[in-house]
Amino acid sequence: MVIFLAPRDLTKLANDIKTMRIRGAAEIGRAAVDGLEVFATSSKAVKPQAYMDQFEEVYQLLLETRPTAVSLPNALRYVKHRVDQAYKRGMDTDELRALTMRAAEDFKKSSLEAVKRISEMGSKRIKDGDLLMTHCNSSVAISTLIQAKRSGKEFSVMVTETRPRFQGRLTAKALADAGIPTTLIIDSAARNYMPKVDKVFVGADVVTANGAVVNKIGTSQIALVAKEARVRVFVCAETYKFSPSTVLGELVEIEERSPEEIVPKEEMKKMNGVKILNPAFDVTPPELIDMIITEKGLIPPQAAILILMEEYGWTIGEEHIGKTLVEEE
Repeated sequence: MVIFLAPRDLTKLANDIKTMRIRGAAEIGRAAVDGLEVFATSSKAVKPQAYMDQFEEVYQLLLETRPTAVSLPNALRYVKHRVDQAYKRGMDTDELRALTMRAAEDFKKSSLEAVKRISEMGSKRIKDGDLLMTHCNSSVAISTLIQAKRSGKEFSVMVTETRPRFQGRLTAKALADAGIPTTLIIDSAARNYMPKVDKVFVGADVVTANGAVVNKIGTSQIALVAKEARVRVFVCAETYKFSPSTVLGELVEIEERSPEEIVPKEEMKKMNGVKILNPAFDVTPPELIDMIITEKGLIPPQAAILILMEEYGWTIGEEHIGKTLVEEE
């Protein structure tokens, strides 16, 4: 039985996340809580239990849009944790509705503040004359580079196309618009140019307990050739991208996307018998990463477990998963 008929705005938002019209881990997280705000304003529930049942339905709808980016479930859980606790304390429906909207706004504010802090710290690692390389379309990595430019530093950036969706083109445009000399290269040229590069800056969709980074497919190859060329790799990641479930040994699900992103449907018909794989992300091991820049400071990847334990406690169980990393109480 359908408990809540999602309005067009909410259905469209969920579809935009799923189809990557909304992209980037931070944007996905903020968009997800936007969805909860849309629900709160459109729900006609009168009784608290009916509101909570509808909330759960919308929560699951948004949760299933992208399986890899931990920013999405952590963002949703940030709001859900507060709403669940308020319901248990006996809040009425109007109070629960108001709390949902307030918690969503709090998350977005914390998320944007984290980007600002990371950008300020990360920009200090950039020097005049540096040639940097970046991959995909990380808002926090872009913000870091733009902050360095605003602080008066002169440097240039090499951006990979990031196939098959070419998110790198968006990054190249954003950097060029900010007045940063920018060069766009094909992904497979990264090793060719890496000896000329001074530093690599990338974002992250997930940081695991052992310091491995899950990011757009191709990131691990760039980190590998950077290691070969003795080029330092910096990962810009808000702490709500750290995955508490990996402390318990849970593996990060790597999203497999449609083969049509690689080969058009009509062309596939001519390739009878050819299997096409299109993983959206890969895993960069901690030994290929020099530093993770978080809003709490710069840490070696091996210290990721300390961030998680600081936020979740030394006994992480199901009851702790609802408390997100940006929560401050």
